[in-house]
Amino acid sequence: MFKFKQLIFASHNQGKITEIRELLAPYGIEILSAADVNIPDVEETGKTFEENAYIKALAAARIHNIPCLADDSGLCVDAIGGRPGVYTARYAPNRDFNLGMDRLLKELNETNPQNRAAHFSCVLVVAYPNGSYRSFEGRVDGNIATKKTGHAGFGYDPIFIPTGYSRSFAEFNSDEKNKISHRGRALQKFIDYIAENEKD
Repeated sequence: MFKFKQLIFASHNQGKITEIRELLAPYGIEILSAADVNIPDVEETGKTFEENAYIKALAAARIHNIPCLADDSGLCVDAIGGRPGVYTARYAPNRDFNLGMDRLLKELNETNPQNRAAHFSCVLVVAYPNGSYRSFEGRVDGNIATKKTGHAGFGYDPIFIPTGYSRSFAEFNSDEKNKISHRGRALQKFIDYIAENEKD
C-alpha cells in the first residue's frame, strides 16, 4: 500500500478535481480539494507550467505540513506561437471558456486556418513542506476543430480533437479521456513514482 492515503490537490477547478479523484480512486488515495481544506487561490506568477504547479503545491504543503499536489496545464496552438499556453485560463474572457473557445477559433481563422495543430500539456507537482518536489509531465497532441462539439469535459475540450480520433475531448466519456489525456499521462507518471518510492 502507498503511504499516501489522502492528498490535498491544490485547485479550485472542479473539472480537474473530478479527474484527479477518478484517476487516483483505484489506488485508495482520497483527494481533498483546496476548497475542502480552505486553501485560498495562489497567484500563478511562473513562466512555465512547472513553476506555476510548484507555487501552488508548495503553498498548500506549507499551510498543512504534508505533501500536496498541484498541476498547471494549458492548450498550446502551433499557428499562434504556442499560445495560450500558461495563460490558457486567463485567455478566456472572465475565465469563461465558452468565450475563450470563440476567441481562439476567431484568432486561428484570422491567422492561419490551415494549420490547426495543437497539444495539451500538463505538469503535475508533488511538493513537500521543506520545499523539495517532483514533477511529472503529460502531453496529448491533436488539432483544433472548426467548431465546438460535445458537452462532456471542461475548458477547451469541445474544440480539441486528439490525434487518431475524430471526436473532440468533450465527446469522450471520462474513462476514455483519462486513458489518453495530458493530465492522465502526468498522473500515471506520479503513480509510477509513488509505487517505487512511497510504499509502506
